[in-house]
Amino acid sequence: MNDHPPPRRTILVVEDECFIRMNAAEIVQDDGLEVLEASNAAEALEILRSHPEVAVLFTDIDMPGDMTGLELADRVHRQRPEIQLLVTSGRTRPKAAEIADNGVFLAKPYSADDLTSAIRALMAREGGAGAI
Repeated sequence: MNDHPPPRRTILVVEDECFIRMNAAEIVQDDGLEVLEASNAAEALEILRSHPEVAVLFTDIDMPGDMTGLELADRVHRQRPEIQLLVTSGRTRPKAAEIADNGVFLAKPYSADDLTSAIRALMAREGGAGAI
């Protein structure tokens, strides 16, 4: 009997630009993962309250509202440290120390291969437990 829970295979994509969000979600789904979508940080936090299966937060840095993607990543890390962090931007280039929990930065524009490779690497961090 296997006492280990199944690997979490859900990615939360947070992006205010609808077409970019839809494209990222499609890439994630085509790679065999579940995807949830949010258009801002407040919406993302609400989704996270009811979805413990989220393994990776993929967020844009530059978003409207009270919280940037970096602030969202920091808050998620404090509240849900098991979630791996992937941030993106076409304007901002954060230093590694600015991304909570050794999160990863992916510059826009990114390719489907770049996105799926980054997500797979993050999911493999936990000793392979979240690997796909």
